[in-house]
Amino acid sequence: MKTTQLFLTFFLFTIFTNRSLLSAAAEEPAPVLDTDRNLVRAGVDYYILPVIRGRGGGLTLASTGNETCPFDVVQEQLEVKNGLPLTFRPVNPKKGVVRVSTDQNIKFSAATICVQSTVWKLDKYDASTGKYFITTGGVEGKAGRETISNWFKIETYGDDDYKLVFCPTVCDYCKVICKDVGIFMQDGKRSLALTEDAPFRVMLKKA
Repeated sequence: MKTTQLFLTFFLFTIFTNRSLLSAAAEEPAPVLDTDRNLVRAGVDYYILPVIRGRGGGLTLASTGNETCPFDVVQEQLEVKNGLPLTFRPVNPKKGVVRVSTDQNIKFSAATICVQSTVWKLDKYDASTGKYFITTGGVEGKAGRETISNWFKIETYGDDDYKLVFCPTVCDYCKVICKDVGIFMQDGKRSLALTEDAPFRVMLKKA
């Protein structure tokens, strides 16, 4: 009798555990795929490229306005240029796969003359243009109120494409802006900035 009861308990525990694991897996956001339809992985170099041809190339760094540093995030003028490679760091560093709708640090794999990091962050509001531009000098990791401007998301856009979004969820009590990332012409450069209705449609190519 005890053996039967022990077997039944183990059987029910196994079913419950498997259902819990399956439920947890089902709740995970979809993985981001590169141009070869492979999983995009944290810490690996990728190029962020435009889907629509004839409107510039990949992403790179440049000084804009009157300031030399930090460098801002801009799009290459020429379609044939891939720009600089970048890496992604999910808010949970143990997650090796980059997923949609998940907070990420985005970092250029490049050195600059500036002392700041090449981690993306949202710059302060620019009153002259009415825009929030994407710059560098952010902090990698350390999710919370102090780093709220350093987190971006990748969201699906259409069937197979993606867009970049600023809508951080690393601080439960912080009031944040939630907008797509688009392209804004500034001083002859194609600068990345938040947009209301013109998201930058992108694809990710392994470097």
